[in-house]
Amino acid sequence: MTLTYKKSGVDISQIKQSQKAIGKLIASTHHLQTKAKTMQGFGHYAGIVEIPGGKLLATHTDGVGTKVVIANMMKKYNTIGIDCIAMNVNDIICIGATPISFVDYIAANRNDAAIFKKIVEGLVTGAKKSAMPIVGGETAIMPDVIEGNGFAFDLAGMVVGLLEKKDMILGNKIKPGDVIIGANSSGIHSNGYSLARKAILAKYSIKDKIKGVGTIGDALLKPTEIYTKPVLEMIQKCKINGLAHITGGAFTKLLRLKTIGYEIDSLPKIPPIMGLVEEQGVKPEEMYKTFNMGVGFCVIAPRDQTTSIKSTFKKHKIASQEIGRIISKRGVFVNSRKIA
Repeated sequence: MTLTYKKSGVDISQIKQSQKAIGKLIASTHHLQTKAKTMQGFGHYAGIVEIPGGKLLATHTDGVGTKVVIANMMKKYNTIGIDCIAMNVNDIICIGATPISFVDYIAANRNDAAIFKKIVEGLVTGAKKSAMPIVGGETAIMPDVIEGNGFAFDLAGMVVGLLEKKDMILGNKIKPGDVIIGANSSGIHSNGYSLARKAILAKYSIKDKIKGVGTIGDALLKPTEIYTKPVLEMIQKCKINGLAHITGGAFTKLLRLKTIGYEIDSLPKIPPIMGLVEEQGVKPEEMYKTFNMGVGFCVIAPRDQTTSIKSTFKKHKIASQEIGRIISKRGVFVNSRKIA
């Protein structure tokens, strides 16, 4: 049987339709505040408002999805907070903003102080790696809403960032001839888990050990890489035309920056855990539309910036490579296959 994200319960096309309707509704609120002018609303990696003094304030919110199921299955909670931080800061830096504060939201079916402590330990680890203070949060106990055998929870957060107008990067300057530099991912990160779980756990146990993969649960739970420090550094010293965190929708996310052509043909070797997912009957096209396939972040820049960008990632111990280029033909093309 061919497995797809849709068959696993997540229909991306329907979600985009819902988002489009939501976007129209929230746009009607953009004029309500006289002390802050909305510069960038729904649809990009973060919202931007101009506050008194000419500074730009950016905000974004995100969670870790069904990766929480893996944390519960493994009874390991001290890394899922890293994912929550990563999913927020990696998005907000895509517009050139520096994360300056964060609040988290934990919803659970029951109180468990020891587990909450482990979750927050992960949040703190991620916050330190991204040089961002956690300034508050909320813990909600909702047994009638959060259901599950034993402990069950959801985790999300919201990040606030600051930027100058001169540092704002929205992708509008992307042009044919620019290169796409991909920074390696640490694994599946925090997207596509409904499909990954359905594919892998239909055949294997969470505790099974696979050659090249290791223990399946550990590979699935590996924390999302945080790209904050190298990306903010290169924004200051390189000419950058576009930044993309490769998350839900994978490489189709690039079209969020600008409707142009993205040709990708030099991807790194995919992490073994993704190879295991594909082996269970997930077609390549579905893989490239769902998973990061080894690239967690993309930097789009003029070709003469390539060496400086790659060296900055290397300085921060993140491998990167030129994975493609910008072309005039519209769409996202991976190994000559159009995926969006």
